[in-house]
Amino acid sequence: MLESYVTIHLLLTAVQLLTGVFANGIIVLVTGADLLRGWRVLPLDLLLCCVAISRIGFQTVLFYFNLALLSVIEFIPVPENFVLFMFVSESGLWFATWLSVFYCAKIAHIAHPLFFWLKLRISKLVPWLILGSLLYTSLTSVFHRKHTWILYQKVWSSFLSSNATTHVPDISALHFAFLVTELLLPLLIFLLSALLLLFSLGRHTQQMRSTAPNTRVHCSVLLSILSFLVLYLSQYLLGILIMFQSFKERNLAFLFAVLVADSYPCGHSIILILGNPKLKQNAKRYLLHSKCCQ
Repeated sequence: MLESYVTIHLLLTAVQLLTGVFANGIIVLVTGADLLRGWRVLPLDLLLCCVAISRIGFQTVLFYFNLALLSVIEFIPVPENFVLFMFVSESGLWFATWLSVFYCAKIAHIAHPLFFWLKLRISKLVPWLILGSLLYTSLTSVFHRKHTWILYQKVWSSFLSSNATTHVPDISALHFAFLVTELLLPLLIFLLSALLLLFSLGRHTQQMRSTAPNTRVHCSVLLSILSFLVLYLSQYLLGILIMFQSFKERNLAFLFAVLVADSYPCGHSIILILGNPKLKQNAKRYLLHSKCCQ
């Protein structure tokens, strides 16, 4: 039963990789076209392009770890690989967080001076937020290299490799607290912006129902944000379960949890395409072009 599920898991992981690369590739091509032409790039397009690039890298790394998890390839754990994984993972989370903040600032209606200030300046802040995120994740990935590597070795040796007898040193409580705080910071910012946006859209939808019966657009936006929220939180949930070793080696529950968490990079990119008329139109054009070429 487990071996057949492993095969299914491998096939679904490959489908997720191809779907994610295709969806994020469309986002990169569409949003990066103006940049290549030397035209003025909109802040949202720049943010979407960074999100898509980071997810292509993140999904490639995830596919590599899935192959190692299923013993398809031999995994050679070295600190440099894990530093790269931390950088790609954290930068993607920060970009997705700023995307949520951007949507919240542009769409939500909240009567507060700080929010009004953010609404007026968010477009100018986007390039600095991207540069700051890249610098922050680069420094933290290198600075915490030793301690994240120790934590990773403990998980890999005692969780993924139950027969391993290699002694791994313990990580101090202070450094562990720093790591947890570093990973929780984008989550807290994302939750605040997403919940504010949901609250504002929900209130606006209720007001629209009394004056205009057609609230399909608002409901569609609400569903998109809710799905984004669920997919985003699945990443953290899987990380918590792995960190506390809630699963046994390669059991069905763990493989299913990995599959659900792996759906985040491609799933949210598909939601972005469906919710953006420019991306949706270009996606249809690329699909029609690929069918004509066959």
